[in-house]
Amino acid sequence: MIPKLGKVQRVDLRNAWMNEASHFTPWLASEEGMELLQDALDMELEVEATEKFVGPFKADILAKRTDTTDDHWVLIENQLERTDHRHLGQLLTYAAGLDAVTIVWIAESFAEEHRAALDWLNDITGEGLEFFGLEIELWQIEGSLPAPMFNVVAEPNEWTKEVKQKTVSGVSDLKQQQRRFWQGLRSKLLEAKGRVRPQKAHPQHWADYSLGRADTWLSATVNSNKKYVSVEFAFRGPSGKVWYDELVQHKAEIDAKIPGLSWQRLDDKKQSRIALYRENSDPTDEELWPQQHDWLAEKLEQFHGVFQPYAQGFSDAQVVAAAGEDSEEDDID
Repeated sequence: MIPKLGKVQRVDLRNAWMNEASHFTPWLASEEGMELLQDALDMELEVEATEKFVGPFKADILAKRTDTTDDHWVLIENQLERTDHRHLGQLLTYAAGLDAVTIVWIAESFAEEHRAALDWLNDITGEGLEFFGLEIELWQIEGSLPAPMFNVVAEPNEWTKEVKQKTVSGVSDLKQQQRRFWQGLRSKLLEAKGRVRPQKAHPQHWADYSLGRADTWLSATVNSNKKYVSVEFAFRGPSGKVWYDELVQHKAEIDAKIPGLSWQRLDDKKQSRIALYRENSDPTDEELWPQQHDWLAEKLEQFHGVFQPYAQGFSDAQVVAAAGEDSEEDDID
């Protein structure tokens, strides 16, 4: 028996959003719109403001990434029409005024010259600046509710930037090996599809993972001198010591869930951490990487499950951040 199938039809965007500022921007900034955009961009976003003034102009949406440990701003400009030169100019003006590092341009369709402009910007800018172009579509099946869909038409060329970075900065053999180590762990985490969201691999001895609250994060580290790999729950800032003392009150139950933890208040630093070490594990021995990646992936997931509720429940102490920050990591290459 041949099944009866529906016909997919494209819907005019104006059928759902008659006005860009009054309808489309509020929907995009809503939980539903952000969830769809996060899936398309593979990043976690939190809306900070809509119709944000930048000089005499208004940016549609200003958001912050919550899957990184720094203040990583995301500027979103949208159109319910084909891209034009005016919006491209506004994007660059907004980016300069807001010091945004990720710029997302959403439109019904992209002119080829504007798609090429984003590719060119991704090619000439440094690692800290990213440009994305997304087309928004609406589809329905025989009178069903229209379903929105994002198509990424322009994105950063990470491979090109990594090659450029190696050429310009002269990344050492050890740093290149560290990048490969984190690429392997990233693949393991993506395969696991757990709660820990992996980020781009960098040539350094640590990798950070967001817990969804500012100034708190998980880290995986490697130490080629002392021959260990580790996982830690870390937090910083003037309120960090308050948070540490709050956490110590639950030390017995936390230690029971994750035996062998090292509790480090680090009174001479802004950062505190609770760490777990895998000793006698040389991260420069690539034959050991599968075992190390398995251990790190398992412990990161365990740390996320145990510490994320505590991070969300930390007190909201009103503190004034001191100028400057201590280095988050010791030099343990």
